[in-house]
Amino acid sequence: MELRHLRYLVAVAEQESFSGAARILHVAQSAISEQLANLEREIGVPLFTRSPRKTTLTAAGRIFLTEARRTLADAEHGVKLAQRAHRGEAGTLRIGFFAGGTGVNFPRLIQTFRKHYPDVQLSLVEMTSTQQWVALMEGRIDVGFTRRLEPEFRPELQSVVMQQDPIVAILPKNHRVVPGPVDLRDLAHERFVFSSRETSPAVFDKVIELCSEAGFSPRIASISSVWSSVVLMVQAGEGISLLPLNEQQFRTRDLAFCPLKAKSAFVEFVMAWSPRRDNTLISSFRELALMHKASSHQKKR
Repeated sequence: MELRHLRYLVAVAEQESFSGAARILHVAQSAISEQLANLEREIGVPLFTRSPRKTTLTAAGRIFLTEARRTLADAEHGVKLAQRAHRGEAGTLRIGFFAGGTGVNFPRLIQTFRKHYPDVQLSLVEMTSTQQWVALMEGRIDVGFTRRLEPEFRPELQSVVMQQDPIVAILPKNHRVVPGPVDLRDLAHERFVFSSRETSPAVFDKVIELCSEAGFSPRIASISSVWSSVVLMVQAGEGISLLPLNEQQFRTRDLAFCPLKAKSAFVEFVMAWSPRRDNTLISSFRELALMHKASSHQKKR
């Protein structure tokens, strides 16, 4: 059974005539008659009552007609969806992100994408930077908003810098160097609370680098894998911290988030993907994200 059999059946039923169906389908009447006879033999029941004046459906034929129309409509819908998916207008898209690392433009980007591509099933998956790199390589997510790729992932993944996140000193509000800008040499004798390297190698390595450039090795009092936990430990007096500014969470009453004097005190926030798994839909999302980036930079100017 093929879709053409169903199209022939619908045409004959609507025209109540094999000759009428042949005219609208531009197919020989003998071909239609032969194909529908084959269909009746295949399913084992008569679908038509044939007479010289007109052709009508049997009871079984009327039931089959309903299902044939539904099948043809589903097939047409499937074709349109496939065509839209090919154009990057439909399908499934899985976006990886990490808490505190999306920036203020991320929600607006997602809202705009949903508006422009209503037929795309968009899923947001929270993951650490390192988890995103593995997920991109394994095809569990399609795009990741993450930190700079570690060297071992660069042969398999591509990325583009979306913004540079400033690293700030997170301090008690009554600390002597508040409000900054802070010279890191003034913090050389402090205890530090670090974000774990397993969570974000780029942030950990940058903080170590900044301290080294300031002439000291930080005394690490505690390490956490969660930004909010680091802040909590600073609030509890466990130490101070150096972290990328989290614009969604930096307003904490008893803490100060002070800029640093070091010109290199920033980490890259990137959008990453796997070229091997790239498609039109992923490309459409990237293009929209880059448009948002350009728009955001123009507003800042």
